[in-house]
Amino acid sequence: MTIQKLETGNTSFDHISHGGLPLGRTTLVAGSSGSAKTLFAAQFLAMGIELFGQAGVFVTFEEQVDDIRKNLKSFNWDIDTWEKEGKWIFLDAAPKEEIIIAVGDFDLSAFRIRLERAVKRCNAQRVVIDSIGSIFTQFHEEIHTIRRELIQVALTLSRLGATSIITAERLEEYGKITRFGVEEFLTDNVVLLRNVLHNEKRRRTIEILKFRGSNHEKGENPFSINVEKAIVIIPLSAMNLKHTSSDERVTSGIAALNKMINGGFFKGSINLVSGAIGAGKTLMVANFVNGIRENNERCLLMAFEESSEQLFRNAAGWGIDFKQLEDEGLLKVICVYPEVSSLEDHFINIQDIVKTFKPDRIAIDSLSALSRTSSDKGFREFIIAFTAYLKHQQITGMFTSNTPLLAGGTSDTEGNISPITDTIILLRYVEMSGEMQRSIAVLKMRGSKHDTSIRKFCITDSGAEIGNQFEGISGILTGNPMLIKLE
Repeated sequence: MTIQKLETGNTSFDHISHGGLPLGRTTLVAGSSGSAKTLFAAQFLAMGIELFGQAGVFVTFEEQVDDIRKNLKSFNWDIDTWEKEGKWIFLDAAPKEEIIIAVGDFDLSAFRIRLERAVKRCNAQRVVIDSIGSIFTQFHEEIHTIRRELIQVALTLSRLGATSIITAERLEEYGKITRFGVEEFLTDNVVLLRNVLHNEKRRRTIEILKFRGSNHEKGENPFSINVEKAIVIIPLSAMNLKHTSSDERVTSGIAALNKMINGGFFKGSINLVSGAIGAGKTLMVANFVNGIRENNERCLLMAFEESSEQLFRNAAGWGIDFKQLEDEGLLKVICVYPEVSSLEDHFINIQDIVKTFKPDRIAIDSLSALSRTSSDKGFREFIIAFTAYLKHQQITGMFTSNTPLLAGGTSDTEGNISPITDTIILLRYVEMSGEMQRSIAVLKMRGSKHDTSIRKFCITDSGAEIGNQFEGISGILTGNPMLIKLE
């Protein structure tokens, strides 16, 4: 028998949960302090009202109603109007200032009656109880009795046909599911929210630990908190390799490079330019951007190391007019320090721009700068998510990556992205007879033949020039060029 699901309204969560929360059942949402449990639960209610016209009841066992209402208003949810219309009901069960004196057995029968009345009053299909752990704090000596009473609460919600969320606190990100080790046995479903600190960087993730009798995606998925969208999940575990591949070629912006890659990049491909500082990576990007003129395409340029004025000035020095492209509506340039947002926020921002600007190309200069804002694991997952998104959108991408040495070498950034790129172009310095020269080589091009020679690469007043291949020399890519003696 297939368990019917209720769409939460959070598209990404509905994606990883294969349809939403199990209908008519209670789901435990557990997380440490600050992991966004209350926000996740409130968004469940808000989306129910906004998208499906389903009323909801919000029960608070911990925070005061006025505080919750004030905090949630920052997400542009019109809770005041919903309360007046009877679509959203707050049920205040939070402790007051007076001292609580337990007399007799712990009993939630009065609360169950209030809860049932509230649900029936607005015909609520969604219920949130936040946070159940406060009951254990007040009556810790009666934990078995509390468990029995909370089971009765869950049964009441089930009898009323409500799909509900109960939040609970946990003390560690990868330890016991809940603080008291009891709450998870009250529900059929468990969702974990984490806010992990690693190397002075925080990263939020969500994991569906169990949906009894129902399928869901396994593993953690990063998420971000957005003022306009509340919780936004990046569904890594649900990504697939079902994107289409195109045989159409698009220009690199450099005629000689087009010849090296057999006519241009494939449309929708991911292309990496690797090189040391000053090797010509930004020049390659500028030409890639300028290539939109050929077919009247649009391009989004995300720069994380230079200002827009500096980019426009440098491009003009190579005979490329970014200002004109921008005025014509063909180019959009975004320059920000990578540290101003998390990788998840950068990804969400790019998705928003893509929806409105609809670019055919995206250039990122550089990925190495972006990698500073996350752990290695977080950056790998960002790269997987971002490249998969571009391929599904059939957007041609060019990324740059800095190598640690002037003569080459592989950076951690390059190691993370190179396996999933379609084309890798290497820019290297070559020391020849006391003179520093530059070289260019196509390391790989998936699905196409390409020039395997190492050619001279020059930066002139008119831009990039690709010359003849280096002859009689070996060891260029290893950083140890040597003349080959011909017998």
